[in-house]
Amino acid sequence: MYDDASFYTFIPPTAAPQDERQTTPKHKRRQSLLQQPNEDSQANDRTLDAIGEISAPPPQNEGPPEPTLTRRAQSYTDFHHAAKAVLSRDTSPKKHKEPKSYGDIKDDLEFADWYGDLENDLLDASHKEYTDYQRQLDLYSSHLDSLLSDTTSTLDLLTTLSDSFRSVEAQTTSFQKQCEGLTLEQKRLTQLADGITQNLKYYSFLEPVTRRLNAPGAGNLVRSEEFSNLLARLDECLEYMAAHPKHREASTYRSRYRQLMTRALTLIRVNFVNGLRDISSDVTKRIADRQLNDTTMSALLYAKFRVGASELKEVAQEIRKRTVRAPGAEPGAEPEYLGLMNELYTSYSVTRARLVLPLIRKKIGDIAVAPSTSKELVPFARNSIGYMREMCSYEYDLWREWFEGEDGLYDFLESVCEPLYDELRPRIIHESEILKLCELCTLLQTRYMHDQEDDEPLAANELDFSVLIQPALEDAQTRLVFRTQAILRDEIERYKPKPDVLDYPACNRKVSLSGTKSQRPATSGRKASNAEPTTPMPKTPMIVEGGDSGDGQWGFDTQAAFQGWYPTLKKAIWLLSRIYRLVNSTVFDDLAHQIVHQTTFSLHHASALISTSRTPADAHLFLIKHLLILKQQIVAFDIEYVVTPDINIDFSGVTNTFHELRDRGGLFDPRNLWKRMGGNLLPKVVENMLDAKVELDGRLRGVITDFTSAFAERIMAPVDDSAVAQKRGFDPLKAVTQVKLIAEKEIPMLRGKLDEYIDDRRTKETLVSAVQDLVVQRYEGFYEGQMGKKDGGKRKGSKKGKGREDEVWDVDMFEEWAGGIFAVGMVLGRDEDDDDGAGGFSDGGSRRGSF
Repeated sequence: MYDDASFYTFIPPTAAPQDERQTTPKHKRRQSLLQQPNEDSQANDRTLDAIGEISAPPPQNEGPPEPTLTRRAQSYTDFHHAAKAVLSRDTSPKKHKEPKSYGDIKDDLEFADWYGDLENDLLDASHKEYTDYQRQLDLYSSHLDSLLSDTTSTLDLLTTLSDSFRSVEAQTTSFQKQCEGLTLEQKRLTQLADGITQNLKYYSFLEPVTRRLNAPGAGNLVRSEEFSNLLARLDECLEYMAAHPKHREASTYRSRYRQLMTRALTLIRVNFVNGLRDISSDVTKRIADRQLNDTTMSALLYAKFRVGASELKEVAQEIRKRTVRAPGAEPGAEPEYLGLMNELYTSYSVTRARLVLPLIRKKIGDIAVAPSTSKELVPFARNSIGYMREMCSYEYDLWREWFEGEDGLYDFLESVCEPLYDELRPRIIHESEILKLCELCTLLQTRYMHDQEDDEPLAANELDFSVLIQPALEDAQTRLVFRTQAILRDEIERYKPKPDVLDYPACNRKVSLSGTKSQRPATSGRKASNAEPTTPMPKTPMIVEGGDSGDGQWGFDTQAAFQGWYPTLKKAIWLLSRIYRLVNSTVFDDLAHQIVHQTTFSLHHASALISTSRTPADAHLFLIKHLLILKQQIVAFDIEYVVTPDINIDFSGVTNTFHELRDRGGLFDPRNLWKRMGGNLLPKVVENMLDAKVELDGRLRGVITDFTSAFAERIMAPVDDSAVAQKRGFDPLKAVTQVKLIAEKEIPMLRGKLDEYIDDRRTKETLVSAVQDLVVQRYEGFYEGQMGKKDGGKRKGSKKGKGREDEVWDVDMFEEWAGGIFAVGMVLGRDEDDDDGAGGFSDGGSRRGSF
């Protein structure tokens, strides 16, 4: 257990001086925890006592040593001190008598004692080293035996302690597990208690909040922060009850909390209305006490209302935050507290309207009686709407200081604009001039309406005045549509022309005489002497932007361009140009189809009247000219040709079935009614599709066909089927000769008629070409029917050069002759030198044109 070398260092030398022995420190170690009042400790005491006995010096001749008290060794250090004490006793000088000096000896007895002592001293001195070493060895042996005994007892003690520790560890582990179980149970109970407390607070809050809201003077707390916290707690309680519907009495508490929330929000409404009433009463009293001008009155109206606006806005916001649709509500259901918020809007609107409407009515009345605006619609609308826009802007800013958001704002502003509507609507209704209505619509659309497609979107806090002016614009558009329909009915559909209006082509000649050279567009390179005497017609569609006359965007007088047009066509183009982009696109398309349809019908009626007093060619050319103008002009108006069907209900089958059942006597028999349920008993839905473009194209093709066919029939009359069948001795050569004579006479007449009606050279040449094609086709039929039999069904090839006059020409030669007499290719090739369209027909190319 201990090193021997270290143990030897604790053994003091034998001849150590007395001073060193006296200065050796006596260290007392702290009592060990292992020292306990048990049997082992007593055994250790006995062991140490035995060590003390072993270390005791042997008895001396001079007598027993002096008794000393030796402490029990508590540790190795105490043992060291004990050993030193024993050795010090052995090495301490013995107390004996001082040997007498030789001179003091008096007799032999003393000499013998002296000599014996000296001999003993010498013997002791010679054996001292060995005796001391033996004594040390004995001491070492005794000490080692004591150490072995102590080690054994210590190991036994440690074994006992280890067993005790294991027992304590087992007990501690068991105790720890029990403590952990108790801790978990404590946590569970704590959480349960906290959960119960958390749940109970939603139930326990009912009684205090009920007393608080039903107490006298509860309305005084509305503007305090405590009231806002109370509303927040009510929201939490309602959310909790809605989230835990299975809790006991959850539905009851939810119903009571909703009643309390309604009560609290009602207090807010009462407080808001009272505050608003106080401000209004103060302003009204100040206005009544003083004679204020309009500027001072307006400043008072707005400045006073801004003082308490922020505080009442926070109060009203508590209601607005709760005007949301409840989760799980049906689509379209109204939020629960929206009615309270609407009451705030209504109260504010009524209060403000009571103050500002008299001022607005007075101002609108002043504008209405002003000399510059009393009789004119557009100046009155411009001034009054400008004033209302300013007032609405002020009211918009004030509203935003009282409320959050724009719910109910525009309803209030519409009520503010009622004096404007009341004054402007009768003026619009009584206005009969379509030009003023168009000017009003243009003013409203360009200055006050917000275009969603072209303009930038409005800012978040900017007034959208277009919403407020929309009713006035709708009134103006409705009146404009009504007047357009009236003009369409009176001046187009029911138009009865006078004889001078139907005097064609004299009307065209009058226009040509009144027209100037500057009014005639240069359409070809012909000389002025050969120019057509007809009305100059614009080559691009026109939209009249100004008044009834003036220079347009085409560089010529539009009134001059209208000259020579039939009045219904002129009125139709004028109407379309006026209402274009001033009404809704769908409404415009419907009106445009009606105008085009009625105009087409009116032109046909005029053509029929002209045919009775003039030639059919005049009637046909009149209709072709005006239909071409109409077709050309309506291109500029972007008319959508997807026409909604004109739906009518046909009850004729119902009335017939009723009379039939009545005659048979089975009118009140349910079986007869059931049998005829799928037949004529139910009314029929009749859809009449109307497409003005298709109708116009069809009528134009029809009249062109009639015109070309009429001229072709007159030219080919000698060789047509009826002429061949009626004559027995039919002479083909004589008939062909008559055809050539008639053609030489009719073709100049055809071109003359075309020059009287048609301006466009390509159109005229195309019509002449169509007549030529019909003539050639009919001659080909005649030739194949009459001359083909003589040739055995074989057709001769084409001949070059001039044909003989004493024989019937074949088809190729007749076609070559017709090309020369009609001169379609040559005229177009010579005249179509401008750069505005396609070139003329060549001699060898196709002669057929298209419209």
